[in-house]
Amino acid sequence: AMAGAITLAAAGITPASAATLSRPIASGLAGPLQFAVGNQGTIIVAQDFAGVLTAINGTRKDLVNNHGREVAGVAITNGSILFTAGGVDGGPPVASLNRYTTRGGARQIADLYAFEKSKNPDHGQTYGFFGLSQQCKRQLPPDFGPVQYNGIVDSHAYSVTEAHGTNYVADAAGNDILTVSNSGAVKALTVLPPQPSTISAAAAKANHLPACVVGHSYHFEPVPTDVEMAADGYLYVSTLPGGPEDPSLGARGSVYRINPRTGAAIKVATGLLGGANIAVTPQGVIYVSEIFANRVSRIVNGKPVAVVSLPSPSGLEYAHGKVYVSYNVFDNGMISTINV
Repeated sequence: AMAGAITLAAAGITPASAATLSRPIASGLAGPLQFAVGNQGTIIVAQDFAGVLTAINGTRKDLVNNHGREVAGVAITNGSILFTAGGVDGGPPVASLNRYTTRGGARQIADLYAFEKSKNPDHGQTYGFFGLSQQCKRQLPPDFGPVQYNGIVDSHAYSVTEAHGTNYVADAAGNDILTVSNSGAVKALTVLPPQPSTISAAAAKANHLPACVVGHSYHFEPVPTDVEMAADGYLYVSTLPGGPEDPSLGARGSVYRINPRTGAAIKVATGLLGGANIAVTPQGVIYVSEIFANRVSRIVNGKPVAVVSLPSPSGLEYAHGKVYVSYNVFDNGMISTINV
């Protein structure tokens, strides 16, 4: 059941004003954009900005040092840890899914950039402005880039989860959800659709665009940021649409429900100001971190309702009856729980 289809009382949800944030379980983290929570309460956090995978359980232990390269998504499965890794600005493109075990250390499962380079699943999608006259196109700023373009070869393996022996990766630059077998076979489960936005006069002014674009639609890339398997057997994905990450174009982030067998995707919520991460309770209640709204929200009738305000929240997991959240992620990164 979706959040909008069940009563809040039946789902055990208290009003937003009653939600409380715990004291930090961990602090001093360098870009804790994603993390996972184990059965024993151990938190495995990807310190994205440091390129380090760290275990926290009373004490802190670095498990993997990726030597400056990004460590992004992380999941705990069957006594091992899955994590995605990426390149650095100016370095060669890298995107991979990896497995860490205490016995064998870290090893690569699949080269996701090689898959993207070979298949580029979103190459058939068109992004950019629709319906502009040639005269209007000439008025666009010189540094605007292409008026329209098809999906380019680009990979940012941002999030991973495992369910029923299959690994699912949200590729924020490839704009798709991938399946990766434990032997390393990669397939595109689904390509998320472009995210159209009608440009208002205020949005045009804020982004230094000519008045002739007002009323026209710009199709942004979807940028999936998190993928989770829910108790209903469906995948849930948060999106952080491309383009300006300030509020000038409005709250454009969404949540999709995806059939893991067919790849069919349905938008179940929108109106997120930076949908950075998602958590789904066993009862089907969806929580999202709105990184640019500085809040964690729950989805009610397809829209976000604030649960707690906190600076720059990102990672979100539901475990042990609580919502775990990483926040202040651009500064002194912390992890706390929310009693919901």
